[in-house]
Amino acid sequence: MTPTTARTALVTGGTSGIGRAIATELAGDGVHVFVTGRRQDLLDALAGELGDSATPIRADISNLEDLDRVYDAIREHGAGLDILVANAGGGAFGTLAELEPEDFDRTFGTNVRGTVFTVRKALPLLNSAASVVLIGSTSAARATAAFGVYSASKAAIRQFGRVWAKELAERGIRVNTVTPGPTETPGLAGLAADPDQARALLDDEARRVPLGRLGQPAEIAEAVLFLASSRASFITGTELFVDGGESDA
Repeated sequence: MTPTTARTALVTGGTSGIGRAIATELAGDGVHVFVTGRRQDLLDALAGELGDSATPIRADISNLEDLDRVYDAIREHGAGLDILVANAGGGAFGTLAELEPEDFDRTFGTNVRGTVFTVRKALPLLNSAASVVLIGSTSAARATAAFGVYSASKAAIRQFGRVWAKELAERGIRVNTVTPGPTETPGLAGLAADPDQARALLDDEARRVPLGRLGQPAEIAEAVLFLASSRASFITGTELFVDGGESDA
């Protein structure tokens, strides 16, 4: 395939919520975006919205064979990778007493192992001065009952980002973490058992934010767009909180 002069990005977990907003913002900035997700219907909807600016790929980042298919497609595109946004992740409530091995494996398999190998397998394709943005969570820095596994997984991501920033600096590759606070997404609402509980959960989360509201996915995406751009060319190894002040509350 003839190489393109446009920048190329990969956004994992890009079919809804924060990931979808990031993919949309990048495409609007002239970037060709490869987007992964596990649901074909959501991938199709995103492709219809973004058109030729996006290449959707059905993939589960916890599956290394799926990741190989993703990077084969990017390699065939012929322009390397300028931006990598490791966004895919998730979790569920559960106390230590309720924790089963498969619950732990599912969360760490996606949030930690999946993210680690998303970045590891990207290394041969990352162009000089590429930007890697990891999506963290304020849960990594606060204790929420019944949310320990998710919180620990995001704490691991924060530390990996710091280490990778040092390891990849000699290639001119920047690694940063964007840490959202409570954000109005299907994923957050989906932690509740039913719509009434979801509304109560969202209201409770909003009350903890000094700005008095939940964040919007587009607000998180704007921070990612900044760190992925040349405007952030001297920023690496940092954690940018986009949380309405929650981390200091």
